[in-house]
Amino acid sequence: MSDVSPARAVRPPHLRPALIGLVLLGGSLGTAAREGLVLAVPSLGSFPLVIFLINVGGAFALGGLLGSIVDRGSRANRALSIRLFAGTGFLGGFTTYSALATGTDLLLRNGDVAAGILYAGGSLVLGLAAAAAGLAIAGSSRGREDAA
Repeated sequence: MSDVSPARAVRPPHLRPALIGLVLLGGSLGTAAREGLVLAVPSLGSFPLVIFLINVGGAFALGGLLGSIVDRGSRANRALSIRLFAGTGFLGGFTTYSALATGTDLLLRNGDVAAGILYAGGSLVLGLAAAAAGLAIAGSSRGREDAA
């Protein structure tokens, strides 16, 4: 028999309405920010440069965010809320895998195989490098805070 009564059991994050709301709000704001940039920055030919930069920049920001909130101990609930709003929500809505896939498909269908491969491969490689850089920078900043 469990020591925790059903009324006092802690609900997992994916079943907490407030946390779901944070993801929804963050995702809406991130999607709006992406669309705003896409509409504001002029296109440079058929290469989807704005989406490329959004995805790589978003990967960097996500790495930095996760690196800065890891190991927060007593502030775990606050870190969870930040991660869900800013990471899963805002940056999840800001970055876009579907536009990457669509852009790659359009480049390849239009016969621009080199640009399609560069776009898809560059997005993956630079996105991974950007996320690692964000993690490293946040980790080094966190290390300086801990030493102080």
